[in-house]
Amino acid sequence: MPRNVEIKAKVNDLEAMLKKALLLSGSQSEIIKQKDVFFNCQNGRLKLRFFSSSSGELIFYTRDNSVEPKSSNYQISKTRRPKELRKILARAYGEKAIVKKKRTLILIGRTRIHLDDVKDLGTFVELEVVLKKNEPSSSGKKEALDLMNKLGILENNLISGAYADLLEQAVP
Repeated sequence: MPRNVEIKAKVNDLEAMLKKALLLSGSQSEIIKQKDVFFNCQNGRLKLRFFSSSSGELIFYTRDNSVEPKSSNYQISKTRRPKELRKILARAYGEKAIVKKKRTLILIGRTRIHLDDVKDLGTFVELEVVLKKNEPSSSGKKEALDLMNKLGILENNLISGAYADLLEQAVP
């Protein structure tokens, strides 16, 4: 199963973070509109990511809820019929949350930087350091911490869960 080490943090100034990330990257960014439908799942997280009505990905992942850089195991399956798949999964598992976001993707080496403007939540940064097959998580954590420092991501801004968790917490 593929793995990465990731962090997620609240960001007050998304434009300033974008400038820092682009400077470090030396490349262009890509803007992606996403809608993630999370389903009830007992042994991890299961979400269907919509890129359009004819393009999506089913993503299953496991990860600790911790603010520090953490290892995540994931599997992804692409689909050309996300609407139909959503109906089946909703009927089988029930929907948990819907997360809509505008994501700016920037690559620095093997790290994916996501600058996210999430509907009803605000702005965030995610770092995902993609690990090699048998690579220890410690090397990815070291890379994530180094990049956090270079981007000025403060530890007190780190969050532990998924956007779906934050949306659930915000509902009275």
